[in-house]
Amino acid sequence: MEFTKLGMTGVDVSRICLGCMSYGVPDRGTHPWSLDEDASKPFFRQALDAGINFFDTADAYSDGTSEEITGRALREMADRDEVVVATKVFMPMRQGPNGGGLSRKAIMTGIDASLRRLGMDYVDLYQIHRWDYGTPVEETLEALHDVVKAGKVRYIGASSMWAWQFAKALHLQDVNGWTRFVTMQDHYNLLYREEEREMLPLCGDEGVGAIPWSPLARGRLTRDWDDSTGRQETDEVGKSLYRDTDRHIVEAVAEIAEKRGVSRAQVALAWVLNNPVVDAPIIGATKEHHLADAVAAVDLRLDDDEIRALEERYEPRGVAGHR
Repeated sequence: MEFTKLGMTGVDVSRICLGCMSYGVPDRGTHPWSLDEDASKPFFRQALDAGINFFDTADAYSDGTSEEITGRALREMADRDEVVVATKVFMPMRQGPNGGGLSRKAIMTGIDASLRRLGMDYVDLYQIHRWDYGTPVEETLEALHDVVKAGKVRYIGASSMWAWQFAKALHLQDVNGWTRFVTMQDHYNLLYREEEREMLPLCGDEGVGAIPWSPLARGRLTRDWDDSTGRQETDEVGKSLYRDTDRHIVEAVAEIAEKRGVSRAQVALAWVLNNPVVDAPIIGATKEHHLADAVAAVDLRLDDDEIRALEERYEPRGVAGHR
């Protein structure tokens, strides 16, 4: 496994991050395809054995049960100081006023609840899951700074938003002396490259590490376009992200994979990893070969002709993945 620094910090993370949205109680929350605790544990073991030390979850995944399963697995299998654990705050965790968002109240309540579910004293990377249009950003940023100074969080990060919003947040952090965002978890893959316009150049200029979500386009890049899965059929978010003309890119991935004698997932992930702004794509794994392919992709180098073949059929589109 290769390692890299997370953004401009001194912390080392594996070039692959295991996304833990796949692990949770299936009848809790909105992920009926998630694996329960017994089915999830082997993937944590496989990831650790492969050298992966970076794990990403969120309070809202499977109504908090993803954090619970992730925390128990890592406490059982790993030294806490050797793993980098990331979680997120923003999505509603209960009905009624103050059930979510990025107010000071929501953040202070959210970090304490996440730490209880994880069974940990601190989180390495605490991320805002989306932009909160109902809370002054200054309130959010100062609250995040305070949870860092309280020792509950080591670093902070952001997720999908407009580049102008991220630039504004970074500026406010700088002028106020608040803890700075070190990562951007954005939507980026061969089927969705709009982040190349503004967000990724901004991250490169500001020294922010990108840790893309859905680098395999929710599995669409790993199989024939007309094939489907149980997750795809129940994934309401995924249904809005891609278009039928993307099948030509999927076909290009398949052609290169066949010529190379590797899986399609390896080709698609190798392309994401080729971007110098990307620190570690976040991959989900519900089958053993998912993790094996991700680890193998770290060592796969695509040539210029292959990259051109993968990129030339992309069609610009509207922004997807923000709120």
